[in-house]
Amino acid sequence: MLSSALSPQSWPFSLEWLPSSACLVGGAVRDALLGRQAETLDLDFVLPEQAVQTAQAIARHYRAGFVVLDAERQIARLVFPRATADFALQEGVNLETDLKRRDFTVNAIAYSPHQDELIDPLQGHADLQEGIIRMVSSSNLREDPLRLLRAYRQAAQLGFRVEPETRVALKTLAPLLADIAAERVQTELNYLLRTVGGAPWLRAAWQDGLLEHWLPHSTEAGLTQVETFEQLLAELGDRWPALAPALNQEVSFSNAQSSKKELVPSHRTWLAIAKLTCLLAPEADAAEAELLRLKMSRAEVRAALLFQQFLPTLKAGLPTRRDRFFFFQAVGPAFAALAMLAIASGTPIDAIAPLLDHYFDPTDPVAHPQALLSGRDLMTTLKLPPGPQIGQLLTHVQVAQAEGLITTQADALDWIRAYLAAPPSPWEAPIPQAEGLGSSKKLC
Repeated sequence: MLSSALSPQSWPFSLEWLPSSACLVGGAVRDALLGRQAETLDLDFVLPEQAVQTAQAIARHYRAGFVVLDAERQIARLVFPRATADFALQEGVNLETDLKRRDFTVNAIAYSPHQDELIDPLQGHADLQEGIIRMVSSSNLREDPLRLLRAYRQAAQLGFRVEPETRVALKTLAPLLADIAAERVQTELNYLLRTVGGAPWLRAAWQDGLLEHWLPHSTEAGLTQVETFEQLLAELGDRWPALAPALNQEVSFSNAQSSKKELVPSHRTWLAIAKLTCLLAPEADAAEAELLRLKMSRAEVRAALLFQQFLPTLKAGLPTRRDRFFFFQAVGPAFAALAMLAIASGTPIDAIAPLLDHYFDPTDPVAHPQALLSGRDLMTTLKLPPGPQIGQLLTHVQVAQAEGLITTQADALDWIRAYLAAPPSPWEAPIPQAEGLGSSKKLC
């Protein structure tokens, strides 16, 4: 009955370890009925008794990771190499009562693996076939208002529509979202922001008042920019195949000036943070306050403020190879998202295209200069003492390389010798202090 991806034969443990009363529930059943495949299995089981003990026995036998997520409600998780399985104690006197406490009918379907049958008291399967997100009840949404935001996210992910009565309830209950923990809200927002084609549902959430508390500066113009961003990604993917992978990388900083905390990758992608930036206050201090209120990580706050800081420069233009070199050095892996933001906000594609060509060519000396010399080379060959001058000279070499003046190590050494013999004139442009990923103002 279910797709093979979630048949018991594909599970990381044998069906015999589950009591006959155990049922698979929630998103695993929904996605199986829709034929949606995932790289890893995400299983949720409900048991009328001994949920934690059953999980513990399976973990012990299969040497799986085991953690109790909620001792009071008896919820445990098993972690396998390519699957996770949650085991929860049934809520209510029977399975039907448990299902009637869930958010939407499409998530209130159970599957009995021992009986090979669906248990569907709320006709969720029919709503799946019709592509409808329908609430189980407004009281269930009120019980956990995060479910309000989840409706838009699941509509986006599944390509469904929200049933009219449910949409009315979402609007009515929208103010309750202000009472939800920031960490939970930003996680749900992130799912929506990183969903391909999620922009129309982000707009719907804004229209229905769900963004009013957490993103009070979101506007019609900002939402239009998010929609344009998504359209551009679809249109430009053939021209720059590396664009989507670059945008879907998790936010991280490798700049030597970054703190150890900031070197840890975020769980948010450059794509999601760029879209979020479109919905923030235009002033850096106010935007930072919004991000911190959402409990975004240091890396995520830094990424959003970097977009705000460098977008005007990119839109104004980078006419010389020298300008482009220092810009690439400053923004690092944020460039692809910055370029998309610039185009989405009105900069002609032809103005940004040469920069994208630079960026997506790993051998390009402007965007990705290969070191022709090391500090040791300078100190050994030219008998220079260690100190700040070494770093400055290496930067001069990279600029000359970007400008096409030198291409080999011998060229670089000759260029440095000539530079040291004849110091720059007062009219020579100085090396700018690149305000890069690790050198923007101190955050949090």
